[in-house]
Amino acid sequence: MAAIFARNSLNAIRARHLAVSGRVLSGSQHYGLQLSAHSYSTKKGDEWFLIFFSMAVFEQSINTLFLTEMVRGLMLTLKYFFDRKVTINYPFEKGPLSPRFRGEHALRRYPTGEERCIACKLCEAICPAQAITIEAEEREDGSRRTTRYDIDMTKCIYCGLCQEACPVDAIVEGPNFEFATETHEELLYDKEKLLENGDRWETEIAENLRSESLYR
Repeated sequence: MAAIFARNSLNAIRARHLAVSGRVLSGSQHYGLQLSAHSYSTKKGDEWFLIFFSMAVFEQSINTLFLTEMVRGLMLTLKYFFDRKVTINYPFEKGPLSPRFRGEHALRRYPTGEERCIACKLCEAICPAQAITIEAEEREDGSRRTTRYDIDMTKCIYCGLCQEACPVDAIVEGPNFEFATETHEELLYDKEKLLENGDRWETEIAENLRSESLYR
């Protein structure tokens, strides 16, 4: 870097002196004097070249001898070495999740054990990935309940529209994100699997919905 700076500076100095020497030369010729522009400018330019070249060599020698670039990098490491750690030892340590986190799907029940889903099929209609399949029937009391509620988790894009569309908070995306499987078939969730997820995560899901209700 210093060598480039020295070369550019030398070129600028030589150009300036050549311009000055050109004016001197033209004036001297007007009065009948014979001067050489080259001899006038080269000596001064060489002096500046030696100065900048010496500075560049000195700077490079200092950087090489004292490893200044390496020390600068190590100082940056040392600066953050004593700061608060931002990494965690996953899976033994886990960071906090937002109440709006969209994880594994679940079907919820009422405290009485009755299924919340009323088979309105709004979630199926709004799903952009067409991952939800619902079949329903009418009961003796006139209410509708699902006989089939399937979600293809390999299609799901976790947009949360199914949860937003549900009028009774039946289908939700819970806090669980550790549900990797070895086969594709294990990611084809049926109604029993979804209800099982709801029973397992009901406490966390209910708390998240309560904290989020202020912003809905």
